[in-house]
Amino acid sequence: MEEGLRERKKRETKQRIADMAMGLFMTHGFEKVTVAEVARVADVSVNTVFNYFGTKEDLFYDRADEAEDLPSRVVRERRPGESVLEAFHRDYLESMEARDWRYGLNEGSDVFGRMVGESPTLTARMRELEVARMNTLAATLAEEFDADPDDMTPTVVAMQVLTTLTVLSRRSVRRLMAGESWAEILPWLREQAEAAFALLEKGIGSYGATTST
Repeated sequence: MEEGLRERKKRETKQRIADMAMGLFMTHGFEKVTVAEVARVADVSVNTVFNYFGTKEDLFYDRADEAEDLPSRVVRERRPGESVLEAFHRDYLESMEARDWRYGLNEGSDVFGRMVGESPTLTARMRELEVARMNTLAATLAEEFDADPDDMTPTVVAMQVLTTLTVLSRRSVRRLMAGESWAEILPWLREQAEAAFALLEKGIGSYGATTST
């Protein structure tokens, strides 16, 4: 369905507010910026900001809903004959080469990571988002493979895959924050990713594989 004019304007307003907020956060730091300042720069009222974002943290994590659903999308869109682990392996390597935001490897991820590390509020919210993403993926796996309610396999698989991806991404961001170039980090990250997925392959490598058509 085509997006209506009203929906498009609402989406554009929300994006403008989020973009203005992130610019302020990056310039002044998350803790020092107020919602009133965001509203003023975005040329909207404070009430309008809260109509789109429930909290100041939501302004910072404006793509949280999308990020939470991304792992589930990898599962749902895996290729014929591709296991769950193979789908994540491929998706991570593609993201790494393209420096895509979905695994925190995009340009500016070091600035983003530094702001999160400097703010207890943002760190706490990040942990909440990670738990939500794991629960969402576990639910998707359970639904996709018709798991019994007492079957812990979907949760175990979700935890193993997402924890591995988080460790890889955080370590690469840490090196960026230390001043290393992406050209220096990429070969190392590729090697670390292959080693990590090789370890996972021994335990959950065949999970979710489908018959090729």
